[in-house]
Amino acid sequence: AYDAVGHRIIADIAYDNLTDKARTQVDKILGKRGIVYEASWADEVRSDNKYAYSYQWHYQDLDDNMSSAAIKKLMDNPKAEGEHLFFALDTLTTRLKKDKNDAEALKFLVHFVGDLHQPLHLGRKDDKGGNKVDFNWFGRKTNLHSVWDGALIENQKMSYSEFSQYLQDKFAPRNAEFKKYSILQSVEAAYAVRNLIYAYDMSDTSNYHYVYFFADKVDEMLYHGGIQLANVLNAIYK
Repeated sequence: AYDAVGHRIIADIAYDNLTDKARTQVDKILGKRGIVYEASWADEVRSDNKYAYSYQWHYQDLDDNMSSAAIKKLMDNPKAEGEHLFFALDTLTTRLKKDKNDAEALKFLVHFVGDLHQPLHLGRKDDKGGNKVDFNWFGRKTNLHSVWDGALIENQKMSYSEFSQYLQDKFAPRNAEFKKYSILQSVEAAYAVRNLIYAYDMSDTSNYHYVYFFADKVDEMLYHGGIQLANVLNAIYK
């Protein structure tokens, strides 16, 4: 999903919104601010054959025009369409509740909550979440998925810590609102952005227009991800 910077932004926001108890516990397991520094670990280990099983955990293909009830049904039956992102989140949360010192489960969970908030990780199966959609990004040939993984974030020219602080300042008035979101509501929010991405008029090749149109959505997804990750970890380590 998001490149290392995006995942660190989400983890940094989460870290700042953990309860004292949860923060103490995750620091004990992964080291001080370890959830930030290990946020991209799940991407890195995909090159290790030992973790080949986790490759499909990073995404959940969703059909177009799904209702809230249909999404909920799939989340309630996370293996219905194979062992993908919904399955990973369910399994890892259960693992961590049973063994709260399971460092591997914690590192995976930190990453996959981030993946959940990259809208194209809920993308179409036929285009592999935008990976097969060509995109010319300021003169560089890439694909739609990569634009959402990193290019939109890189365009802001901020470090992960600067971006995290910017988002926490920007959304401070809505912090309490976002903390009330369930996992299902977060998925629905990301799915709504996913639908906007696919509906965008791709004949408009101005990258400046694209950045302007989606800038607030990128910000909201990153902040959503951080707050939802904090919610998940606060519940586990309550």
